[in-house]
Amino acid sequence: MGILDGITVLDCSIAMAGPFAAQRLADLGADVIKIEPLAGEWQRHAPAGGITGNKVNVSFLSLNRNKKSLAVDLKSKGGKTVLKKLVATADVFIQNYRPGVAGRLGVDYGTLSQINPRLVYVSMSGYGEDGPSATRPGQDLLLQAMSGAMLSAGREGEPPTPAGQYLVDAITAYTAFEGALAALFHRERTGEGQKVEVNMLDAITTIQMQELSVFTVGHKAQERSAEPHAHVYIRSPYGIFAGSDGKFLALAMPNFPGLARALDEPRFAELDELTAGWDNRDATFALVREAVLKFPRDEALERLEAEGIWVGPVYGYADLLDDAQIRHNGTFIEYDHPSEGRVKTPGFPIRFSKTPSELRFGAPLTGQHTDEVLAAAGYSNEEIAALVSEGAVGRGEV
Repeated sequence: MGILDGITVLDCSIAMAGPFAAQRLADLGADVIKIEPLAGEWQRHAPAGGITGNKVNVSFLSLNRNKKSLAVDLKSKGGKTVLKKLVATADVFIQNYRPGVAGRLGVDYGTLSQINPRLVYVSMSGYGEDGPSATRPGQDLLLQAMSGAMLSAGREGEPPTPAGQYLVDAITAYTAFEGALAALFHRERTGEGQKVEVNMLDAITTIQMQELSVFTVGHKAQERSAEPHAHVYIRSPYGIFAGSDGKFLALAMPNFPGLARALDEPRFAELDELTAGWDNRDATFALVREAVLKFPRDEALERLEAEGIWVGPVYGYADLLDDAQIRHNGTFIEYDHPSEGRVKTPGFPIRFSKTPSELRFGAPLTGQHTDEVLAAAGYSNEEIAALVSEGAVGRGEV
C-alpha cells in the first residue's frame, strides 16, 4: 500500500511539468486518472529525440506510468458531466491549461470548488495566471533564458549556455508535487481544500536563491570570462577538463597545494586562492587545462581523488546506466508495455521505510481505463455505452 493510497487525482495536464507532478503522486500510491482528449494527449504522438515509438512516444511513457486513462471530450455536454461527477469525489485536480482555458471549459477552481470544497486544485502556468507575460508561451528554453540562469556559465562573447535537460519543467513539476502534498496535509488538519498556483518563472527563479542573493545583496554582477567556467560566482578552477585520451572530468574548487602534487605542477603551490581563483581566474583555468592534459582521464581522477580534491568523471548516458552506484540504488525501473515492449526508465527517487513507491502498471493507452473509471464513478454499462456512442468519452486506443 502506497503512502497516498486512497487519494484520487484527476490529471488534466499535458506536456512534461504537469504529468511529471501527477506521476510523482501516482508513484506514491495515489489513484491518478489521466483525463485526455478522445485522440489522446498530443505528447503521445510527438517525436522525442526523433523517436516516435510504435503507438506511444518515449516521453509519454516516462511521464505517465501508474495512471489510468479516461478519454473524454470536455467540450461536450456529456464530457463535462462526467468530469464534474469525478470531481465530486476527487482529492486533487491538476491542470496546466493556458490562462483562461480552464474557465472556458468550466473546470476553473471557482466552479470545481463549489462541487467539492475539499478539492486540492493545482493550477500550473508559464508565468502566472495574470500579469503582462501571462499569455506568453511557457516553454522550457524560453523560461531558462528569461530566468538569467544561462548567463551564469560559459564564455564571455559566446552564446549563453542552456541546460541539457528540460530543467524548468522538472523544477516546476517538483514544486507542484510539493504544493499538492502540503495542501493535502492542510486538508487533513482543517477539512478544507484550496487552490495551489505554481508557475515556471517563479520555480526556476527561486532555485537560484544563492546566485541571485550574491547579485541583490552582494552587488556582484554576472561576469563571464574567456574560459568556460561552469559558474560565474564560484572561484576558478571550476569546470570541465579533458584528459589526454579525450575523456572529460569535472573539477570543483580544489586546494592549490593538493592540485600541485596531484598533477605534478609546482606552479599551483605558489598560487594565492583569492588572487588566482577570482582576479586571475582565466589564467588559472588555462593552467589547469594544460596540466590535466598530461594524463589520461582516469589517471588524473585517481591522482586528484588521492589528494581529497572534488573531482568526478563526465558521463554519457551509457556510462550512467552502467555505473555501479546507479545499479545499487535501483535508480531505473523496467516494465513490459503492450505496444512499446520493454521499457526502462528512471523510477521514483525517494525511499520510504514503511510506504515505498510501487510500479503498478506502465503508461496507459488512450482511453484504456474509460470503462473502469466510469464504472467506479457509478455509471452503468448502458450509460457508458451511451456516452461512447455520443462521442463524449472514448474507449480503448484510438
